[in-house]
Amino acid sequence: MINPYKAHPWHGVSAGENIPEQVTVFVEIVSSDTVKYEIDKESGFLKIDRPQKYSNTIPSLYGFIPRTYSGGRVAEFARAQGATAVVRGDADPLDICVLTSHHIPHGNILLQAIPIGGLCLIDKGEADDKIIAVMVDDPLYRQYSDIGQLPEAITDRLKHYFLTYKNLPGEPLTVQITEVYDRAAAHQVILHSVMDYQDLCASSEQ
Repeated sequence: MINPYKAHPWHGVSAGENIPEQVTVFVEIVSSDTVKYEIDKESGFLKIDRPQKYSNTIPSLYGFIPRTYSGGRVAEFARAQGATAVVRGDADPLDICVLTSHHIPHGNILLQAIPIGGLCLIDKGEADDKIIAVMVDDPLYRQYSDIGQLPEAITDRLKHYFLTYKNLPGEPLTVQITEVYDRAAAHQVILHSVMDYQDLCASSEQ
């Protein structure tokens, strides 16, 4: 029977049958967007978070992995990897950037992606990891299985975007990237975020 109601992209969609090797992604933003969209946690609809302040746009698809959460386990893993400034997770689904050679005109879609690494990003003491992935069967990016294989310019563009997209000129940076980590570490971050999500659901039921 067809469900007449839209599934909530965070809670009602599977993270994938082969997680963490392959994951489901809900895309919120594409590179042509001039405003920042994000999921409304209560309704599941996309909402406008804020206009982009400058001409820089994200150099990939951007969204999150359903049924994940950046909580205590993600924060603890970041500290164990040397990010000592991390106090807590950012209390959001786990962010993911998906590289593709195809033009995807809008967000609010689901796709399958293969994680190949990630950025350990800290925003005001909160772990705000950005998993880096390639879209399944992409004719250009499917050749890359680990972030170390990517052209350095691609990783540098992603790092620059996340270090600067919130800041006005002349202001001190509020975020830092302590590490660019490989596929194995990305898998660990994803699994910790799944467990953090399970902890979140268990606490909400009490």
